[in-house]
Amino acid sequence: MADLVLVYGMRLLPADEVASVQAAPIALKNGNEAQVTMHILEGSRESIEAQLRHSLDAFFDFYPEL
Repeated sequence: MADLVLVYGMRLLPADEVASVQAAPIALKNGNEAQVTMHILEGSRESIEAQLRHSLDAFFDFYPEL
């Protein structure tokens, strides 16, 4: 299997200041474009960490061959 790249970004902001979130564009070497779906996790630090761990586990469940 070829090497993979996990594309992600994180930023903490006050929950009441976020108005909207859009997909982030990715330019591929072959000239095509892809998008990364952005996700929002809200709560305390502990809650966000737990949700992030759960989301990461669920993400890799989509790729059982890895």
